[in-house]
Amino acid sequence: MRLNYKEHEIHLKSTFRTTHGASDVKRVIVIDIDGGLGEASPVHYYGENLETVKIFLEKAQAVLGDDPFTLEELGTKLDRVLAWNHSAKAAIDMAMHDLACKKLGIPLFKYFGITPRTDLATSFTISISDPDTMKKQTAESPGYHVYKVKVGVPGDIEMVAAVRDATRARIRVDANEGWTAKDAIWRIKELEKLGVEFIEQPLHRDDFDGFRLLRSKIDMPIIIDEGIFRAGDIPKYVGLADGINIKLSKSGGLREAFKMIAVARAHKMKIMIGCMIETSVGITAAAQLASLVDYADLDGNVLISDDPYTGVKIVDGCLRLPDGPGLGVKPAK
Repeated sequence: MRLNYKEHEIHLKSTFRTTHGASDVKRVIVIDIDGGLGEASPVHYYGENLETVKIFLEKAQAVLGDDPFTLEELGTKLDRVLAWNHSAKAAIDMAMHDLACKKLGIPLFKYFGITPRTDLATSFTISISDPDTMKKQTAESPGYHVYKVKVGVPGDIEMVAAVRDATRARIRVDANEGWTAKDAIWRIKELEKLGVEFIEQPLHRDDFDGFRLLRSKIDMPIIIDEGIFRAGDIPKYVGLADGINIKLSKSGGLREAFKMIAVARAHKMKIMIGCMIETSVGITAAAQLASLVDYADLDGNVLISDDPYTGVKIVDGCLRLPDGPGLGVKPAK
């Protein structure tokens, strides 16, 4: 099998700002393995960039083999090539699953034995800005049942209040490690008054003492994102958090995501399937697992203005998978 890749520059419809930084443009890499597509969407705060992805992909060619169905064995080989590099590994994992199912002539969700849900709402993200702008962005993005509001900066309670003024839909917030435990306690109590459903990654991923303090002081559910990459990371948050956010580009792909779902369920934790800013290749791959989780945050492709592919759709605020073979992704016309 032969791996080829292409870099894409995709543009945000509006500046996307979190505690990790701000961007108007995202560069991703879409790979093609004999017609199977996958996507790497690297981020600096996980130690990856376009160059590290390209280096990994060049090295990975030597271990691909010629059988797209040896997925578990390939995952082990890729881990031996280089540690970490999760988004690059995810791209290969997606492409191999896409290729295998195209050879079988079936959608990927059927390969997994999954019946797609039609009632799972995805959140729509409102990134950090001034309250008036965030209120306007919410009002201009109707039809969603859930809004995810980025917080973690001074004045963020007012920002969430502005979003609440614009919608009666559910609101979830994501601090992206932006608070200290002391700040988080009073902020979360204010957010409870605004009817916020849960808080994602309120503290730095390694602040376990802070999470213990939060657990003793607040009732709002806590979801961990930045602190969990693979299944082995989950147990250290048991008792400190209520759920996890799985992202294919963070975990290394669909195979590892299945393991994470199993471990989280064993610990009675809630599960979100999330994303980076990605094209429809990466988002559609993640959406294959949406029926197995509790929450979806798969809006990365609708936040960009020039998606080079089509795939999963959002209809009445809920995810709709394509029914073509593999991922069901096609180039945009």
